Amino acid sequence: MIQRSLRSITSRSKLNLHTFTPLGDHAHQLLDEFSQPKDCRDQNKLHRLGLLLTPSTVEYVLKGLRQWKTAHEFFSWAKCQPPYKHTCYTYNTFAAILAQAKRNTQLRTLANDLVASGCAMTPGALGFFIRCLGNLGLVEEVQFVFDRASNLGCVPNVYTYNCLLEVFAKAGHVDMLEMRLQEMASRPGLEPDKFTLTSLLQCYCNVGNLDNAVEILDRMESNCWVDVHVLTILIVAFCKWGKIERACELIGRMEAYGMQPNEKTFTILIHRFAKQGRVDKAQEMFDKMTGSGFVGDLPLYSTLIEGLCEKKEVPVALKLFEEMKSNGISPDTRLVRKLVSIFCKEGELESACKLFAESAKGLKSGSSIVSICNAILEGFVASDQITRAYCLLKVMIGLGELDECKKGLDQQLVHLAEGVKPNDDSFNTVICGLCKDKKLEDALNLINDMAIFGCKGKLLMYNNLIDELCKVDRLEESYKLLERMKELNIFPTEFSYNSLFYGHSRRKDTSGALALIQEMRVHGYIPWIKHCTMLVEELCLNGRAEEACMFLGEMLKLGFLPDMIPYSAVIDGLFKSGCADKAMELFQDLCNKSYLPDVVAHNILINGFLKSGNWNKAEGVLEEMLDKGLFPSVVTYNLMIDGLFKANNAEKALSYFNKMDSQEISPNVITYTSLIDGLLNAGKPEAAMDIWNQMKQNGVVPNKVAYTALVHGFCKCGMAQRALGYYHEMKEKGFEIDVYGRFLLVNSLILERMPVEAFELLNEFFHKRVPFSANCKTTELIERAVCKLYRDRSTSDRIRNLIEKGLIPTISVREIDNML
Repeated sequence: MIQRSLRSITSRSKLNLHTFTPLGDHAHQLLDEFSQPKDCRDQNKLHRLGLLLTPSTVEYVLKGLRQWKTAHEFFSWAKCQPPYKHTCYTYNTFAAILAQAKRNTQLRTLANDLVASGCAMTPGALGFFIRCLGNLGLVEEVQFVFDRASNLGCVPNVYTYNCLLEVFAKAGHVDMLEMRLQEMASRPGLEPDKFTLTSLLQCYCNVGNLDNAVEILDRMESNCWVDVHVLTILIVAFCKWGKIERACELIGRMEAYGMQPNEKTFTILIHRFAKQGRVDKAQEMFDKMTGSGFVGDLPLYSTLIEGLCEKKEVPVALKLFEEMKSNGISPDTRLVRKLVSIFCKEGELESACKLFAESAKGLKSGSSIVSICNAILEGFVASDQITRAYCLLKVMIGLGELDECKKGLDQQLVHLAEGVKPNDDSFNTVICGLCKDKKLEDALNLINDMAIFGCKGKLLMYNNLIDELCKVDRLEESYKLLERMKELNIFPTEFSYNSLFYGHSRRKDTSGALALIQEMRVHGYIPWIKHCTMLVEELCLNGRAEEACMFLGEMLKLGFLPDMIPYSAVIDGLFKSGCADKAMELFQDLCNKSYLPDVVAHNILINGFLKSGNWNKAEGVLEEMLDKGLFPSVVTYNLMIDGLFKANNAEKALSYFNKMDSQEISPNVITYTSLIDGLLNAGKPEAAMDIWNQMKQNGVVPNKVAYTALVHGFCKCGMAQRALGYYHEMKEKGFEIDVYGRFLLVNSLILERMPVEAFELLNEFFHKRVPFSANCKTTELIERAVCKLYRDRSTSDRIRNLIEKGLIPTISVREIDNML
C-alpha cells in the first residue's frame, strides 16, 4: 500500500535512477557520496552539491539509498543546507523508508520535526504521512500530527480522514474512530464514502462487535458499495470470533451478489475454518476454490490434511494427500511426520512404512528422515508398544546383537531405519516409554548408547528415569544420572531434586535428605511437602519421632519453613512414643514462632492427650483453639466425645455432644457411633437407643462400625436377644460382623440360655470357612462357646460333628474331652 501510494503522493517527477539528465547527474553524485562511509565523503564536494539541492533531487536520492540509516543521514544533512527546505514529498518519502524499516523511534521524531517545521502539506500528503505512522502503531503521533493540520497549512479532506480512520480501525480504537467520524460528518462537504465505512466495519470486526459491523454492511449495501473485499473482512471476522454459521451465511450472500472470492479470500477462509475445527466447512470452501480454477499450496493442503487426521477421517486425508502430489506439490517433513504418526497410533504400521518409503526419496536431509523415524517411535510409545519402539531405536543405533530386535519389526521398516542416525528426540521418546513400562535396565543401556552418537538427551527423560529409579530404591544410580546431567549442561529442575528427596525419604535417611536440601537451597528449589511428610511419618512409625523433630529443625536452619502437615505428623508420633511433654513443647514452640497451627494440628494434640489420659489438657487445647479464632471441626468433637467416654466421663462427653448442636456442627456417623459405644459401655442401653433413633431421624445412615458397636454393647449389657436382632438387621444391610463380635454374641446367647441360636451363628461361621486371625481373645471366646455348646444336650452332637469334620480348626474332640 505504501509503495503504491509513493508513486502519486511522494513524487512529482517521472525520473528514474538510470536517467542521466542534469537532475539525475546531480542526484547520482549525491548517491555516490552517501554510499561511502561517513569519514570518506568529500565535504567540499558535498558543500557544492548542497547549494544545488531541490526537493526533487532529495526525493530521488532518498529512493536510491538502500539503507535507512544512510537515508537518515542524507535527510538530516539536506535539512541543514541553505537555502533548501524539505517539502511534504521529501517528508513522505523518508517516512515511507522508516515505516518499511520499522523504525518507530525515528518515525516518531520525524513527526515532531514535521510539525515543528510548519512544512506545507496537501490533504493527500498528510493522509499518506498518517498511514506511515499508523503502520507502526503510532496512534498518539497520528493524532498529534492530524490535530496540527492547520499549522501545516492543510485542511483535511475525505481522503485524509479515511487515512486517519484506517489507523484507528487497525488499532481497534472504536471510541476514537467514532469520535473522528462524527467530527468528519460535522464538517461541510465531507461525506463518508465507501472507504470511510470500510474502516468502521474493519474496526468493529477487530474488536468482535459483529452486530454493529453487520449494520455498517447494510448501510454500505444501500449505497451499492459492497464488494468482495468488504464481505471478506466480515466473513473472516465471523470465523475469528467462532461464528462459523454466520460466516457461511455471508458466503451465500456473496454468491447471491454474483461475486466470487479471490484466491486470497479462499485461503483465509479455509485456514480459519480449519482452526475452528470445522474441517467440513474448510473442505467445502476448498472444493469451491478448486472449482473456481485456483490451486492450493502446501500450507493449505497441510492445514486440511492435518484437520482431517484430527477428526479421524484418515481415508479422506490420504485421498487429499494423493491429490496434492498429483498437482506437483511435494509434502514437507512436517506433513509426512503427521501422517506417519497418525498411522502408528491407529496401528496401521504397514501404511506408515509405505508412506515413509515413498517420502524418504523426496526428503532432502538426514534430519528430515530421522524426524519421520521419531514419529514412528512416538506412535509405538503412544500405543503402548514400548518393546517395538526400543527395538526400532536399537536398529537405528546399529550396535550389538540386532537379530532379536529385527524379528519384532516389519522388514521394510528395518530397511528404512538402518543407518538413520538417532537424535536427542529419538532417545527421549523411547527412554520415557521404557520408564513408563518400568524397563529401567533397557533405559539405562540407551543412556550409555547416546554418548556414541554425541547425543545429550533431554531433561524429561532424565527426570523420568531418576524418578523411577528412586521409586525402586536405586538411589545411587539416580545420583550418577544427576551428575551426568550436570556434565552435559542439562540443568536439573525442582522435579529432579524432589525425586531424589523421595528416595532419601523412603529410606528414612535424614542426613542424606538434609545434604540434598542444602544443595536445593543453592538452586532456589523447594522440597515438596509430600516427601517431607512421608519422611517424618516413616520415622515416627519406626519409633524415631525425636529424630523427625530434629530433621524439621534442621530444615528451618537451612531456610525452609516446613508445612504444618509434617509438624502434625511429628506431634502425633511423639504422643505415640509416649513423649507427650515433648509434643506439647513442639506445639507451643510453633505457636510462639507465629506458625499458627491449624485445626488438624490441634486435633492431633487433643487426640494425643486423650489417649494418654490427660483429658483436662485436651480440653485446654480446645479452649485455646476457640481463643485463637479457630473453629473446632466435627473431628475435634468426635475426639473429645470418644476420649471422654474412654476416660469414664460420660456426662462430660454428652455435654460436648450438646455443644455441637449449639455451634451448628452436624454430628456424623462417627459421632453417633462413639456415643452409642460409650453409653453401652457405661451400662446405659436405653440412652444408647435414644441416640441410635436420633441418628436415623437426622438422616445419618448407620455403617458397619455403628452396628458392630451396638451388637457389642448389648452383649456387654447382657441383652443378647436384642443384640441378635440388630445382628440380623446388620446382615440385611449387607454388613458382616467381625469374628470377635460374632463369638461375643454367641457366648452372650449361651449365657441367656439360647444355645440353639448360638449354635446357628457358630455353625454358619465355620461352614463359610472364613479366614480369621486366631488371637488370644478370639480363641478364648471360640473355645468357651464350643465347650458350653458341647455340654448342652440340644447342641452337643452337632458340635461334635463339626469338630470331627475338622470345621473347627482351633480344637479337636480329644482336646475338648480333656477340657471337660
